[in-house]
Amino acid sequence: MSEAAVSHYLAEYDRFRDVLAASWPAQRRADALEYLKTHGFPTRRAEQWKYTDVSPITRRKFTLGKSPGAHIDDAPVEKLRFSRLNCHELVFMNGSFCAELSRNLRLPSGATVCALQSNGNAELLERYFGNEEIGHAFTALNTAFLNDGVLVHVPDGMEIPAPIHIIYLGGREDETQPSSMSHPRNLIALGRQASASIIETYAGIPGSEYFTNSHTSIQAQAGARLDYYKVQQESRRAYHIGRTRISQQADSRVDCHALSLGGKLARWDIDAELVEPGAEINLNGLYLTSDRQHVDNHTLVEHKQPHTTSNEHYRGIMNGRSRAVFNGKVIVHEQAQKTEAHQSNANLLLSADAEVDTKPELEIYADDVKCSHGATVGRLDENMLFYLRSRALDEDTARSLLTYAFADEVIRDIRFPEIRERLEHSIAGELPDTDLIKEFMQ
Repeated sequence: MSEAAVSHYLAEYDRFRDVLAASWPAQRRADALEYLKTHGFPTRRAEQWKYTDVSPITRRKFTLGKSPGAHIDDAPVEKLRFSRLNCHELVFMNGSFCAELSRNLRLPSGATVCALQSNGNAELLERYFGNEEIGHAFTALNTAFLNDGVLVHVPDGMEIPAPIHIIYLGGREDETQPSSMSHPRNLIALGRQASASIIETYAGIPGSEYFTNSHTSIQAQAGARLDYYKVQQESRRAYHIGRTRISQQADSRVDCHALSLGGKLARWDIDAELVEPGAEINLNGLYLTSDRQHVDNHTLVEHKQPHTTSNEHYRGIMNGRSRAVFNGKVIVHEQAQKTEAHQSNANLLLSADAEVDTKPELEIYADDVKCSHGATVGRLDENMLFYLRSRALDEDTARSLLTYAFADEVIRDIRFPEIRERLEHSIAGELPDTDLIKEFMQ
């Protein structure tokens, strides 16, 4: 099956070779295609993909989505905007940049926020992202097929006060057309003492089948600060594979918020390297599944130098016959003395048929560290249910409030109130007894 999928994508590449963006080096595309031919797509025999079967993706013949026409319905995009935040917005439909739906604010002089198709920063791309390894087949697929994405460059000492909101909308209204795919690439480089807030939103036309294969690379120089949000709320028939690579230098800090609410099959890998002393990363994740959804979160944090810090807190709520996967790995290298690394994963099962596979891991090669990890899987606390019912709440309302409170542990520390409120309402909409929860949120 993998060989048939590889052959399909090689044929698709030949078919679309002339329309793929010239801004991405041809040699890098060629290397990616060679990787795909050599390694193929992962199967469950590979340890990293043991609990996630990607054959629902590889057996479908996705094709590159068409660029939007002259008349674009902006109603789906309007629902995704954060109107009170006054964001700098870049909107993409099926992987193609839509200038007419985007909103450009005045940026500080020297900052770059633009679609990859429109940039002339080949030297910048090569300096920050020229040595990236491919790693696995879906990264190779993204590298070969990427046609657009976003470049963010914040020079030394600069702050961009308004959030940068990147919106990717997938799918199509006409179900007679082939299922589309898009391969967006986001490149984010923060200079020394620079700061920014970036939101990636992935959504789709309800009921539409499509495939989004995203890749984000983040470089944080010494003293940089980044608030990074990824909100995955794809169509319930969509497939989403995402990867985020983060490299941090001395005294930089990245706060990463990962929220998976949609998709039929979704996986997100986060690989973070703390390469100089004082670097700190905080990973907060929430995943909600129902029906037959499958959501997989893999994280890898490497502490490569002394005095680095990582905190990881992921929570999941599973209902119906859904399944979730969490695999969090922390590696403390031999020279990384005085490292502090903490990891936790808590899961709430609302159905007897829901499943979760959780695997927190620590590999420690240094002897002067503070590290902890743990995972829990359970149901709603009967004592808390009894307490709420003793306060005149009926059982359904009590269960709804406890479920919502479990999820809210992850998002309550989000810095921007409008993002927090939007996510709270989105989460309430995904949980059982939605109306009861929203009534208590008024």
